Amino acid sequence: MVAGELVQEHLRADTGAPDDITVGRKSPELEGAAERYADPKYEAAPTGGAGEADTDPALEQEQEQEKEAPPDEREAMLPNGGGGEAEEEEGKKLETKLYRRRFAVLTVFSLYSLVNAFQWIQYSIITNVFTQYYGVTNDKVDWLSIVYMVAYVPLIFPATWLLDRRGLRLTALLGAGLNCAGAWLKCASVSPELFGVTVTAQVICSVAQVFILGLPSRIASVWFGPREVSTACATAVLGNQLGTAIGFLLPPVLVPNTPDDIELTGHNISIMFYGTAAVSTGLFILTVIVIKDRPALPPSQAQAVLPDTPPEDYSYKQSILNLIKNKAFVLLLISYGIMTGSFYSVSTLLNQMIMACYENQELNAGRIGLTLVVAGMVGSILCGLWLDHTKTYKMTTLIVYTLSFLGMVVFTFTLDLNSIYLVFFTAGVLGFFMTGYLPLGFEFGVEITYPESEGTSSGLLNAFAQIFGIIFTLIQGKLTTYYNPLAGNLFLCAWIFLGI
Repeated sequence: MVAGELVQEHLRADTGAPDDITVGRKSPELEGAAERYADPKYEAAPTGGAGEADTDPALEQEQEQEKEAPPDEREAMLPNGGGGEAEEEEGKKLETKLYRRRFAVLTVFSLYSLVNAFQWIQYSIITNVFTQYYGVTNDKVDWLSIVYMVAYVPLIFPATWLLDRRGLRLTALLGAGLNCAGAWLKCASVSPELFGVTVTAQVICSVAQVFILGLPSRIASVWFGPREVSTACATAVLGNQLGTAIGFLLPPVLVPNTPDDIELTGHNISIMFYGTAAVSTGLFILTVIVIKDRPALPPSQAQAVLPDTPPEDYSYKQSILNLIKNKAFVLLLISYGIMTGSFYSVSTLLNQMIMACYENQELNAGRIGLTLVVAGMVGSILCGLWLDHTKTYKMTTLIVYTLSFLGMVVFTFTLDLNSIYLVFFTAGVLGFFMTGYLPLGFEFGVEITYPESEGTSSGLLNAFAQIFGIIFTLIQGKLTTYYNPLAGNLFLCAWIFLGI
């Protein structure tokens, strides 16, 4: 699949109906194709005309047919050698259809992405409980979150190659299957001396994440119509964010702090682990039944003119090199990595920050995390809807990034004012903009990297996010432990300002 699908679909959506919003700029490749197609010399070639285009009856007839064709059809007939010319000559229309199954595919993916995100944060939000149960230090429990980021960086490249070559279904099955296997292995780790087993289980879940995070843009582009792409992508990302929210909320409720009763703590942990494993198993079965590579008929004209598989001369290595040479994309990599890495760091260390300022507030620490992510989910959906209607990628990115910085500053200086309700409010504001930025980065990346694969651009964006997340979590964790939460948060503020 060619990587500029989302860009092509957005452009088609903008020219397909009289009441659509007009975009002020088009991709150079599309403009060039349209100009060549409108050139009489170009059109004379398939009909056998040599030079006098103005007197060729066949040419005049063909031009008249073109004028009668709907705008979407004319634009979809790209002279790219991919079969468009043959269908033109035969007078066939490119058939498209939207299937109801697309909602089932999106729902199943979002749910198992949710469970994977839940397993990422379920340890760190009750760090104090797990340190007491397993007899380890805070930084050991922090690594149960950081391992998600560490595993992603080297594995994203083979995972993206697999998505490009083997398709959506196999990648989705690997993600759901490994997520299920890791959840069941955690059930066998409920014993104070089996910390190594729970680490192994978390590593398996972290590998599953590699086959999950890169799928939202693929699902949106191959299953949804041109006016639904950004919203579908944001909804797919929403599942992961909702999992993080539930990961903040449920563990403090299911596993309350009972330092005087280790057996009761172990019983509560096992309830959480077995419940997660059962849900993961059900979702793996649904993934086998529901998710397919693509619908029988494409959802848009852009999809209709794309080949089912990458061309033989497609080079994944060359695609990565092209992206690295793209100055705009490199700047986006750094800025996206800073923002998303900051979010990962705040999420991982939230329990420690709240417990340092407010004693015995494990439940409220989870609720604050829930507020952070739920507000971000609202921000993600609103940003997706906004992009679908305006296509103002850079302006939206700048505004959201700046407001995220201001939110981080306010959160930093109000955290220790002895008002837990104020922390709820500032965390909600921070989450709305910081988490709402996540789908913006994906969509902006696809926009500025056409015609490279959106799977490759999304993979690199996620890889940089994990790298920054590892660095920020380790440094902020040290600053929070040896100094105070203020020092760690000021460290993040400085980096986010640089990101702007």
